[in-house]
Amino acid sequence: MNIELSRKNLKISPSLTLSIDAKAKQMKKEGIDIISFGVGEPDFDTPKNIKDAGIEAIKNNHTKYTPISGLIELKEAICNKLYKENGLKYDVENIIISNGAKHSIWNTCQAICNPGDEVIIPTPYWISYPEMVKMADAIPVFVQCSESNEFKLKIEDLLSAITDKTKAIILNSPSNPTGSVYTREELEEIAKIAVEKNILIISDEIYEKLIYDNNKHISVASLNPEIKERTILINGMSKGYAMTGWRIGYTASNAEIAKLMQNIQGHVTSNPNTIAQYASIEALNGDQNTMDDMLISFNERREYMVSKINNIKDLSCIIPKGAFYVMMNISKWIGREIQGIKINNSIDFADVLLTYANIATVPGAAFGADNYIRLSYATSLESIKEGLNRIDNLLK
Repeated sequence: MNIELSRKNLKISPSLTLSIDAKAKQMKKEGIDIISFGVGEPDFDTPKNIKDAGIEAIKNNHTKYTPISGLIELKEAICNKLYKENGLKYDVENIIISNGAKHSIWNTCQAICNPGDEVIIPTPYWISYPEMVKMADAIPVFVQCSESNEFKLKIEDLLSAITDKTKAIILNSPSNPTGSVYTREELEEIAKIAVEKNILIISDEIYEKLIYDNNKHISVASLNPEIKERTILINGMSKGYAMTGWRIGYTASNAEIAKLMQNIQGHVTSNPNTIAQYASIEALNGDQNTMDDMLISFNERREYMVSKINNIKDLSCIIPKGAFYVMMNISKWIGREIQGIKINNSIDFADVLLTYANIATVPGAAFGADNYIRLSYATSLESIKEGLNRIDNLLK
């Protein structure tokens, strides 16, 4: 076919995880016992009351289109949640409900970016941030965040990255892949700069309910009216309610940005899944204690994984304060050999783990952090123990 395809979209980077994932699936198909630390979703079932609400929606024939930006009842539930849990007052006109938080971020980038705009992305970053920025004709600007600072932005580094083309800063707290959580004081410093420089903040808060050790999630939009006006808050049902497959995310923003996102969504997907919206109303309005067991299990797994990794020769990690990921530092293995294979980067390390220990992980290169491997503890404690023992034995 002698037809030129989209030059812009041909520049989108393929997922670095796909080849490892494909290899892991093939090995599983061949009957090999693969333990996966790559999963990005809770390994718990959606709570029964939420599933029942979805079933009732079907029985009651709630299977037609809804308004493009979502059901008014769900928007009201979101507004109530944001007020009670985050101290934020929004009206339904400020809320856009989409097909998952990823879709919400895509809508946001499309709504705010113009060609040549720069969007600051702290590194390590969630894998899709840079590609979404590029798809909006903007330029991702990476700011390296050190492990010694819990992978969080330092103000001096942020200031150095800001130019007259800076349109927005992406914040992800709690973070995927690092599990880092910003404090109120840290957010206040970032918010002050954003207001002074007239920069927007895209605040990805999808992991807000998964937080440990008495740390507290603070929404940057809650700090003052000025930063609220400049913040596009991203959240959804996937992580906190174990509703990954239901695909419901949402944004809260000023009315002008929300209206533009509604127009964009109207020509791309129209409304999100109607049945999932009714289930989400129950998730937000119903019993909020159903996820306590999930958080207790995650915490137990987190503590075990961190302790074990730090007792494996030449591996280390810091303890994450949120989400369900650990960034394992492999820098002492770079340049060395395992099973006769030289480790040049995180992709090599991940491939060796899969080939010789039957462990599937995500290389840090996917997140802009090549000295690390991301491990998810959204799997059973039994699997975590067995998997880390395999790694320990391999490296010995």
